Amino acid sequence: MLQLWLRQPSGVARSLLRSQSRLLYTPKLRTHPHNLTRVASLPPVRYLHNSIQKSQEHIPLRQQLKRESKSLKSRKKQRREDEEASRRKWELTVGIEIHAQLNIESKLFSRAATSTSELPNTNVALFDLAFPGSQPEFQVATLLPALRAAIALNCDIQPVSRFDRKHYFYQDQPAGYQITQYYEPFARNGHVDLFDYDGIAAEDGDKVRIDIKQIQLEQDTAKSTEYPPSTQLIDFNRVSHPLIEIITMPQIHTPATAAACVRKIQAILQSCSAVTTGMELGGLRADVNVSVRQRDEAPGSHQYDGVRGLGQRTEIKNLSSFKAVEDAIIAEKNRQIGILESGGVVEGETRGWTIGSTETRKLRDKEGAVDYRYMPDPDIPPLIIGKDLLAALEDTLPTSPDKLVELLVGPEYRLPIEDAKPLIELNDGARLEYYQDVVDIVRSLQGRDPKLNTDLGRTVGNWVLHELGALLTKEEIDWEPELVPAQSLAEIIDQLQQKRITGPTAKVVLSMVLNGDKRPVQQLLEEENLLLRPLSREEYIALAESAISQNPQMVEQIRSKNQLGKLGWFVGQMMRTGEKGRVEAQKANEILQELIMQK
Repeated sequence: MLQLWLRQPSGVARSLLRSQSRLLYTPKLRTHPHNLTRVASLPPVRYLHNSIQKSQEHIPLRQQLKRESKSLKSRKKQRREDEEASRRKWELTVGIEIHAQLNIESKLFSRAATSTSELPNTNVALFDLAFPGSQPEFQVATLLPALRAAIALNCDIQPVSRFDRKHYFYQDQPAGYQITQYYEPFARNGHVDLFDYDGIAAEDGDKVRIDIKQIQLEQDTAKSTEYPPSTQLIDFNRVSHPLIEIITMPQIHTPATAAACVRKIQAILQSCSAVTTGMELGGLRADVNVSVRQRDEAPGSHQYDGVRGLGQRTEIKNLSSFKAVEDAIIAEKNRQIGILESGGVVEGETRGWTIGSTETRKLRDKEGAVDYRYMPDPDIPPLIIGKDLLAALEDTLPTSPDKLVELLVGPEYRLPIEDAKPLIELNDGARLEYYQDVVDIVRSLQGRDPKLNTDLGRTVGNWVLHELGALLTKEEIDWEPELVPAQSLAEIIDQLQQKRITGPTAKVVLSMVLNGDKRPVQQLLEEENLLLRPLSREEYIALAESAISQNPQMVEQIRSKNQLGKLGWFVGQMMRTGEKGRVEAQKANEILQELIMQK
């Protein structure tokens, strides 16, 4: 082996560029090792020459793509193995704090409006600006959506609760403190159940229950807008907008389940009209507390939200989407594991997250209760909640999302879970009401005929979600119930089930109604000559034999391999060549099976 000693390592690169076939060394370059740095240990010149020639060989594109695909699969497999090994060694623990703006028109401690769409600093009372001498006036109406949320989240409502001051000095908080409920919140000891259809991680099984430590009322802060490099504008319209803060116990151990928890809580809050908007419009924000520890680690003296034995936590603030919740937890978990595996110590910090990033970033050291100097607010009396108010709210509370899922997948509607979930979530429940109206109208038209009503729920679900949904997407129209009245869609489905029209005709009529045709469905069918005039058996046979004669190879494949699934292609050919709206797919399929399989 040849050893090269140089005063400047960059000389190696220059030497290689000057000669691809051989390297020349001058004795003058070699001096005493004590005064130089050893840069490289190179193979003999002939081997280096061969390797350069080999690297210049042409590789066919197909072979190159195959190598890259194999390399990608190998990297993915290695990443999965690394993640699994990490999961076996390290336990992730997550607690969530959700801040949700309540559905109410007045602020928490002033009579100013809560609208945030007005011009900046127009919906502001003197107390919102901490004007000297101004006093808080608790607006009783703000309690109603908060109580609906707490009841829907299975909390124990406290008969007496109190407000506290949380001190910190920042430009979005003019008083120098935030009014909240730290010591005696109005709701405690709730829970939310997460199921596999909610999107929890596979390793968490079919169901997970996440306990809610408490729900507290508090006021929102001002909105800050940055204009780099040095300008920041403050809009006080948002100050004192009533919030609830929902604090879960640290019982979540997978990022996907954490995101599912936030998504489920948002759905529950929307179902009971506790909030007006969700994460997508800024009406709900989430902070996540993340810690890791080795699974075989004995419980220590440290404590995380009342649970002993967990690792040092960090808090990631102001996550504004479900994906951000999941991605930020993954990034922070990997960061903490990297620190611990290298022998470091995780510091208690408040960290931030930017969408599209791969790492969390430090914002500041983590504050504690001592730093905030919580103290009872001397200007606000205790909040007393009567049992009669709770009883009235419980009686008027809408059906929970979980109960709706049970109803839709149950014997009355028999919907698959893949259709039940979107019906509940779309358009704040309006799509579900529309679906139920269509089902009821079809049943009234058919007199609950058991032969027609067997899969009525599934049939209507398919038309509401998929057929009508596809048309809306194609036309780039937002769904509104008035576009296709429930009565019209019900009549189309009834005509189809009564075999008075075919499936393609039903889609044509639906498109006509969507595009503004106001005629009753029956009149439209008659005037446009769309009612089904059934083909005779002889006409079906003629159409089938024509399609068969033109595709003998496919016919032989069906016969020899019993590939009945390919009959659908022949059915499509018969519907295209036959008179429009007269070929029924089921009858066409029966004739094709008879002609192809019996010969």
